Amino acid sequence: MLTLKERRKRGKAARDKCPRNIHAHPGNIDRDPLPLIEASSTGRVRSLVTLRHGRMLASPFAFYRGSALLQAHDLAGTPNMGLVAPICGDAHLMNFGGFATPERNLQFSVNDFDETHPGPWEWDLKRLVASFMIAAQDLRHSPEDAERFCREVVATYQKNMSDYAEQGALDVWYDSLELADLLETAPTKSSLERVKYTIEKAERRTHAELLPKISQRDEDGRLHIRDDLPEIFHLHERSTLLDKDDDWMALKHWQPLYDCFMRDYRGTLQGDRRELLSRFEVQDLVFKVVGVGSVGTRCLVALLTDHHEQPLFLQFKEARESVLAGFVKAKSRIRHQGQRVVEGQRLMQSASDLFLGWTTGPSGRHFYVRQLRDMKVSAELETFDVETFAGYAQVCGGCLARTHAKASGCAAEISGYIGKSDAFADALVDYARAYAKHNELDFERFQQACRQGRLEARSEADFAADHTP
Repeated sequence: MLTLKERRKRGKAARDKCPRNIHAHPGNIDRDPLPLIEASSTGRVRSLVTLRHGRMLASPFAFYRGSALLQAHDLAGTPNMGLVAPICGDAHLMNFGGFATPERNLQFSVNDFDETHPGPWEWDLKRLVASFMIAAQDLRHSPEDAERFCREVVATYQKNMSDYAEQGALDVWYDSLELADLLETAPTKSSLERVKYTIEKAERRTHAELLPKISQRDEDGRLHIRDDLPEIFHLHERSTLLDKDDDWMALKHWQPLYDCFMRDYRGTLQGDRRELLSRFEVQDLVFKVVGVGSVGTRCLVALLTDHHEQPLFLQFKEARESVLAGFVKAKSRIRHQGQRVVEGQRLMQSASDLFLGWTTGPSGRHFYVRQLRDMKVSAELETFDVETFAGYAQVCGGCLARTHAKASGCAAEISGYIGKSDAFADALVDYARAYAKHNELDFERFQQACRQGRLEARSEADFAADHTP
């Protein structure tokens, strides 16, 4: 077994074939974004693709969030040190957040693993750094502040990775960031107040708190979820947004769909969690439209209650092939896409959702399952002042370092490659600046395609008006 010094040296040696300054290269950007955007719509609910495009039109950052496939294509033309390990695959700054562990502790980490796949760790870091640059520009922060945010990401990643290199495997595995820890490191009074607000908000976001907001009783006294177009609708009622020829429409009712989900799902849970789940009975199942990049993929929410009518909301989210799959030589050893997401999440997070599992739905579509909403919170970027934004950059950079150290077991090699100087950070800031500029060009091309009718886009209000029964 190699010593720590030897492992760091091996990482440093990778600079010979991949100098750190070469990471400024933006990749395979000499391409038309439209065919890739169109390809990413394949297999989605057709009527919802226009809403997805509408959400992507909101801003260059919204476009960036919804076009992970574009950057995966571009990153395939960038250099890397040669270390391939499980990565997040879509590590932009809004895919970090707070969540509850099974022990009801509030932690902060990467919280979206739909695109997890073996790949170069640099790809995650580049997507994160570019997202800070693009979001900062969208929110009218100065160029100097935008660069500062990017440097904070890389500097904290660099420092934490060096620290993880010195730690034993168990120490890295058990390491976590509690939201309460951020109270001690908040750089300003406004940042401290923002952390307190986030913790209080997370503690309120429970199943019981959600129930009266989205449900009501029918004439028979049975609980059911209210339709709220375009966000929530029942699959087989007048409000449905499924296409008439959709294969799920042949089911006529949601119960067979739910039963199909549950057959495989239960077996992916630990025995004690299966026992807990058995104490709940399903009341309703609806389709939920989520996010930006996920709009048009299938996501369903089931309302279950126990014998006290206390609720449990389970989310069944479609898992498609990772956007990275077509651009990396490494292949995932897992065939089931839902299992790929779940195992990636379990590997990279310090603790995961109590009901995290996977299943196969009708027509062989793959899904993963988790609780909806349960004490989950994300950043409200528009409320951040400069210092809070910089602090958030530090937190995200540190969390990504922990994720990579835990998943790869190669903190020493990564740290040895990055080194102690600012050379790597300088390159990634240049990358972020160049990629933000190209994202703006892609966004303009996307806007033009929507105006000219090649791509159809509808705003939230127009879409809801179009489909209100």
